[in-house]
Amino acid sequence: MSNLTRSSVWQALSAHQIEIREQTMRNLFANDANRFDKFSLREDGLLFDFSKNLITEETLALLINLARQSNLSDWIERQFNGEKINTSEARAVLHTALRSPRDCSVLVDGKNVIPDVHRVLEHIRRYSDAIRSGATLGHTGKKIRHIVNIGIGGSALGPLMACEALKPFGSDDLTAHFVSNVDATDIAETLKKLDAETTLFIISSKTFTTQETLANAHTARAWLVDHLGTEQAVAKHFAAVSTNLSETSKFGINPENVFEFWDWVGGRYSLWSAIGLPIALYIGMENFERLLAGGHAMDEHFRNAPLEKNMPVILALLGIWYGNFFGTGSYAILPYDQYMQHFPAYLQQLEMESNGKRVDREGKPVDYDTHFVVWGAPGTNGQHSFYQLIHQGTRMVPADFLAPLTSHNPIGEHHAMLLSNCFAQTEALMLGKTESEARAELVAQGLTGNALEALLPYKIFPGNRPSNTLLFEKLDPYTLGRLIALYEQKIFVQSVIWNINAFDQWGVEFGKQLANKLLPELRSKGTVNTHDSSTNNLINIYRNRHIA
Repeated sequence: MSNLTRSSVWQALSAHQIEIREQTMRNLFANDANRFDKFSLREDGLLFDFSKNLITEETLALLINLARQSNLSDWIERQFNGEKINTSEARAVLHTALRSPRDCSVLVDGKNVIPDVHRVLEHIRRYSDAIRSGATLGHTGKKIRHIVNIGIGGSALGPLMACEALKPFGSDDLTAHFVSNVDATDIAETLKKLDAETTLFIISSKTFTTQETLANAHTARAWLVDHLGTEQAVAKHFAAVSTNLSETSKFGINPENVFEFWDWVGGRYSLWSAIGLPIALYIGMENFERLLAGGHAMDEHFRNAPLEKNMPVILALLGIWYGNFFGTGSYAILPYDQYMQHFPAYLQQLEMESNGKRVDREGKPVDYDTHFVVWGAPGTNGQHSFYQLIHQGTRMVPADFLAPLTSHNPIGEHHAMLLSNCFAQTEALMLGKTESEARAELVAQGLTGNALEALLPYKIFPGNRPSNTLLFEKLDPYTLGRLIALYEQKIFVQSVIWNINAFDQWGVEFGKQLANKLLPELRSKGTVNTHDSSTNNLINIYRNRHIA
């Protein structure tokens, strides 16, 4: 057994789970009129209601003890102070510094990184203002109307999620497009929508060597040159977020349009950096700074609030409670806001790439689950898709419901209908429907005898399905920043308790290594027999089809 599972706190939680699993949330609410007040937090306009969980005050106290046992408070300070807590890569983890005000000081190897952060932010401001205002034009003198972000992973999904979420704040004169898949269909279908004279491509690759990103970038470059008739146009229609000035220069990108970021910024945590350039272009620098301010506000709450009143800490502990002690294999992210349609996918990468690890910080295999499958869909779409499983399936699926109190599009009763569904789902998951309630309902519908008894089992809902609800006034840049940072810090808390490194991703690197090895084999003639029989045959079938 590991030190974690052997610890007295872990053992106490295991024993407590056996006791509490026989209780129902229905009874917990019936027996405590103040349950909502005890198990909800309000912070700067954000309401976090976690009362619909299978917990008591004893549960929460035991979970807080688990956090204290891991020296969480010390780890929080180590993160914010720039210590190299990404131990496998010997790097600091400072996406928090990217959203820190100018007067902060964060040292990495003895250097305060905050001035460099704000130097790059000023660079983003000058460039985005010039593009948006028309002070900087395309090669033929036309104003830029289309922004195409070419990246992969966090370099693509973060800006995509944020631009869609903040569409009400986007420029009417700009359309944002995102290309990430190396499947030629992605870039081909995007290029069909564009006018070369009014299109700006942003290539996001720290090393400027990422295979998928560079393939799409060179395709876009060839398309631009073909349509505008000259290599000279590249300098006016391409920008890059990279540290490799030599390669960006060879590509033809003006050095003034290359934006820096640092090795202490992980890809899935990078939208706060120059990777957020398409966000700043689309919503304007003032709104981008509001996004940063929201993230910083959540950081301050996380750093300073007591563990018992700390939103990321409580959210993380509830995830551990269900994942490690109830054996849930997944949880759902359910935003009741169409603008947040990419938020579940964004968190899927953020959480599963961060904490999907099988060894601890010392390189030893763990004997407990470290993360779970994250999935979801927006609003009532999911209700007509997978909610059936959440309500009546055999597995418990904890869920986070996120919803704005006010819509950007107040049309008739749409928003009231939306929120009535949101609140009803959390209540239904908690309450369920007993056999006696289902029977009474069927009798009221006129069913009797064998017909009633045959239908009855299908109408029973077990309930006791946990959920959290996050309510906010309206989805704006500041609120989105706070929500993203909330989940980032939740992930960090869980990694500390599980004693794993949330900031490397060697599994991703392994797949890339094999792909780089296979690609030349797909291009060459002859028969491949250096792999297993399945891979050999797959390669040879492709080669027989495409290599003359």
